[in-house]
Amino acid sequence: MAAAEPDAWRVVAPRGRPRSAARRRRAAEAGGGAEADCGAVLRRLREAGNDLLVSDFWSSAVEPIIQCLTKQLQQKAPVGNLPETLESLCLHSPPADSDRAAGCHLGGSLASGACLVQCVCYGLGNFASCITARTQLAFLLLLLERCQIPRHHCWVYDPLFSQLETSVLSTLGVAVLSENEEGKRSVRGESTIFYMPHCGTALYNNLLWSNWSVDALSKMVVIGNSFTGLRERMLTRVLQKSYPYVAKVLEALEELQLPHTPRYADTFNDTSVHWFPMPRLEQLPGDLWASREEPDYQDCEDLEIIRKKPVRPAAASPNPGATTQGPC
Repeated sequence: MAAAEPDAWRVVAPRGRPRSAARRRRAAEAGGGAEADCGAVLRRLREAGNDLLVSDFWSSAVEPIIQCLTKQLQQKAPVGNLPETLESLCLHSPPADSDRAAGCHLGGSLASGACLVQCVCYGLGNFASCITARTQLAFLLLLLERCQIPRHHCWVYDPLFSQLETSVLSTLGVAVLSENEEGKRSVRGESTIFYMPHCGTALYNNLLWSNWSVDALSKMVVIGNSFTGLRERMLTRVLQKSYPYVAKVLEALEELQLPHTPRYADTFNDTSVHWFPMPRLEQLPGDLWASREEPDYQDCEDLEIIRKKPVRPAAASPNPGATTQGPC
């Protein structure tokens, strides 16, 4: 895990008069706390990744994801001219065990050349202290490597991230978003995996609203709570009123459940991979796409989402003609 070695974190002492050996040692110990904490989290993360790789869960869970991603990438490719990334990934045949074990370092992407896929991750939680969240992050990193998605093509956000966790993610090479998007992120014309384990239903609803068109939805693969399970557990009238975009798209998605294993029962339970075949989207009523009202959840009970903090208006200037610019 070369990119994650603690040596990458250095504490630079301010210039001044020389310190005694004892003072230098105490200062180094105090200043090295962040380095030590970061290194400890990275070691635990590497252990979680190694445990995943040797488990039956990883080999059986990555297959439906690869299957959906392959179909999603193929659906607009000209016959006989599959995207180069598909061929280089060998999506239909996983690497040999020896190659896979050798690549389990969680230290960097194996990708080279142009990448046709990007990734967005919401809702990991506090992976520094929670083994469930840490395993979910390890799964994400292994998935990026398996699909040859460079880490700088992966954006991550959770409003609960600590400064330590943000530092760890930056060290790993993924991009940490600076603001709470509430899931309202467009694919911007790119094939995108949205990795959202155990997120609130409003987050999925917001994501669908932000991409409410045949073209955008057909470019998405969503790994998260089973949409079919949402329909089965929630009253139809509640689903249609509070989460209308989830309700509208149910007839147009293809869903494959991730396997259920006792070892990861709390980590990936009720988790499925979803994608939206273009032919199914095109069969939906035309007027369905005309309604694009932004969700507000004013009357929604038990909203499982941390809302974006409202921006406070700037205080009015006592002199309307005054500016903040200093004298010339």
